Amino acid sequence: MFSSREGVNKPISRSTAYKILNKAASDVGLEENIGTHTLRKTFGYHFYKQTKDVALLQEILNHSSPKITLRYIGINQDQMDKAMKDFRI
Repeated sequence: MFSSREGVNKPISRSTAYKILNKAASDVGLEENIGTHTLRKTFGYHFYKQTKDVALLQEILNHSSPKITLRYIGINQDQMDKAMKDFRI
């Protein structure tokens, strides 16, 4: 995705990734800092919203419990209650 100055198939550093992401965010008008952790949480949130598979997401994110995973991605009790109320088989 991002080429390294160190050569082909060499990873970029975390600080370089952070700088690239923040420049891209700035280029599209986002003022807040965007880092790799932001992308990880955003991935988790949207994965859960699309699949509702907290067990798989917990495994992907290497969390110790579903509760930690849901808290990590910002799914609160109201959202869970609404999802359960609206759920139909």
